[in-house]
Amino acid sequence: MPQCAASLLRSAMVRAKKLQERVPLRRTAWKLADLVVLSLLLALIAHRAASLLDGAAVAPRCWLAALVCEAWFAFVWLLNINCKWNPVRFETHPDRLAERTDELPSVDIFVTTADPELEPPVVTVNTVLSLLAVEYPASKLACYVSDDGCSALTCYALCEAATFARLWVPFCRRHSIGVRAPFVYFSSSPETGAADQEFLRDWTFIKNEYEKLISRIENAEGSLVWHGCEFTEFLGAERRNHPTIIKILWDNSKSTTGEGFPSLIYISREKSPKYHHHFKAGAMNVLTRVSAVLTNAPIMLNVDCDMFANNPQVVLHAMCLLLGFDDEIHSGFVQAPQIFYGALKDDPFGNQTEVMYKKLGYGFAGLQGVYYNGTGCFHRRKVIYGVAPDCTTYVKPRTKGSPSCKELQMKLGSQKELIETARSVISGDMLAVPNINLSSRVEVAKEVSACSYETGTCWGQEIGWAYGSTTEDILTGQRIHAAGWKSALMNTNPPAFLGSAPTGGPASLIQYKRWATGLLEILMSRNNPILLSIIKRLQFRQCLAYLVIGVWPMRAPFELCYSLLGPYCILANQSFLPKASEPGFSIPLALFLTYNIYNFMEYMDCRVSARAWWNNQRMQRIISSSAWLLAFLTVLLKTLGLSETVFEVTRKEKSSSNGDGSTAGADPGRFTFDSSSVFIPVTALVILNIVAVAVGAWRMVFTAAEGVHGGPGVGEFVCCCWLVLCFWPFVTGIVGKGIYGIPWSVKLKAGLLVAAFVHFCRRN
Repeated sequence: MPQCAASLLRSAMVRAKKLQERVPLRRTAWKLADLVVLSLLLALIAHRAASLLDGAAVAPRCWLAALVCEAWFAFVWLLNINCKWNPVRFETHPDRLAERTDELPSVDIFVTTADPELEPPVVTVNTVLSLLAVEYPASKLACYVSDDGCSALTCYALCEAATFARLWVPFCRRHSIGVRAPFVYFSSSPETGAADQEFLRDWTFIKNEYEKLISRIENAEGSLVWHGCEFTEFLGAERRNHPTIIKILWDNSKSTTGEGFPSLIYISREKSPKYHHHFKAGAMNVLTRVSAVLTNAPIMLNVDCDMFANNPQVVLHAMCLLLGFDDEIHSGFVQAPQIFYGALKDDPFGNQTEVMYKKLGYGFAGLQGVYYNGTGCFHRRKVIYGVAPDCTTYVKPRTKGSPSCKELQMKLGSQKELIETARSVISGDMLAVPNINLSSRVEVAKEVSACSYETGTCWGQEIGWAYGSTTEDILTGQRIHAAGWKSALMNTNPPAFLGSAPTGGPASLIQYKRWATGLLEILMSRNNPILLSIIKRLQFRQCLAYLVIGVWPMRAPFELCYSLLGPYCILANQSFLPKASEPGFSIPLALFLTYNIYNFMEYMDCRVSARAWWNNQRMQRIISSSAWLLAFLTVLLKTLGLSETVFEVTRKEKSSSNGDGSTAGADPGRFTFDSSSVFIPVTALVILNIVAVAVGAWRMVFTAAEGVHGGPGVGEFVCCCWLVLCFWPFVTGIVGKGIYGIPWSVKLKAGLLVAAFVHFCRRN
């Protein structure tokens, strides 16, 4: 007994010192529900196949098309079951790092922005200030801002932010401020008592200084000469044709007592019409190389310009996962969920991804690890350099020393300082901090950020952020998993980061179109997860999990086909579903009810409102018939050599004083429209289904078509009415005005498509 007690005591002591804990999540009831839905899908497929083989189907072409679509739906459902089957979450204990301060590695923070119009500098400034103020040794942090818009205004804003940070960072640490993005913090009055007069004076002073900062930035627009900084390098610079611009806005090594905060560096990489710049992935690779020759932190955090640090201990939480495993293979990268501030009530545009992260994200975490989401992610620099967990990719085992200069030169390029710093990181030195004057390395940094530097190297292929897709995040994370690494999902309270979700119809659908385009580019390339699971070390179940999101654009043609079957059958006087009087009618009815109840209960389980469930349901149909469909056609044309992929930046809302993320002059919760082609397919489907219901109702009243053998039944009418409900924002848009109305150019094109489809139905 004493030995048993001692063993239990030792186990408790070990648990007490652990930085993280892996907690499996039980979902027995959900597994049973998964199997029920799958059984109904298989029963419907079996019934349809049997009807076709027996010749009982009165419209064999419609039934065959439905069979193919339903088989696809069953395949997608199987992918979802695989992903959700074994969810886990990680609990982190940053307080236990207090005894291990000396073991904390340095972190280079990357913030990316691409367009000062779509991504206002004020948004970037708030993100940067929140990151400079996190709870972590300032000497071990450096913040790099990549400006692909080559904007003098952005650079000026960051210069002013560096000055304000001398006040803001000490204020946050002195008073233990929770949310350290100024626009959020100052959106409400401080809660103080009579004894907090000193804090109140500080709060009022800092708030006034912040308002002056915002005023200076907004008043500087349109001018190229600002007081306090030199901007001659921006004169004559074109956004897509200019040399590298690097400015050391703050060097932590020069800080004095009381104003210490991380170094801040501005970068606008060289652009030339002669070279492809590879969108965000190219910018991230330049940041990786520039930071390597300046600060060379072994850990890198990347965030979008609109995603501020909401939890001041976010870096410490990440270190619990990066340092807390017995083997670093379990944390090749650490991803935080993408959560949004000022979120619109009930998620009217279905882009807050809360339920997806809680259901699919935890499921990914139970396999080889969560996917890389492009922002809010901590990377190991050596993993980005292509090092495999067992150091067999191109680096010799650690016991045999560091890789040779020749090996690294072939992979990373010929720059001497870059090779030296890479050898240091790859050899496993987590604590080395280069003590150099950052300004003395600017010319070296410009050399590795040149357009031509990557020529003849493995950057974008085996090294760095991966090229070949507009969703460079998924592709890069997939490559890391294929090398054998695992990843960890970081869940903190409060959330680690908060970002802004696009509002309105155009911004939301453009974002989904960009994602879907990139995902299909991956599926159509040699980076297909199926191939990686065969020839590399991507686990099979992880491969299937990647396919859950990878097949998004592939779902579009199947869902479009199924959406057209209802109106086609009504207009052509046929049917694709069993009649109410037939025994097979109960199968699609039970499937429809069971699936929607299952989906509804998922939202209830995540404490999301019923209205949010419905909004996400209808947006799923809208996105599939618009953004995903256009993404599918875009990649198809690119594959045929008839088109090129275009990277579209999503508009970020300027950080307002009330912190609600709303768009001035418009109701942010209402669907808005423009003349984009993304609205044509859904508008056509709306008109078509309304026409089909009207024609079907006219036949029933005047010709008693319901009694005609082989004609449409109640199922076809329910399908059409359901789609009209899902597409209701477009129904109101047809008769709406201004930004809330669908432009006549879109309605005309949609009308022509409907006319062609009706003519096709009449011929059949």
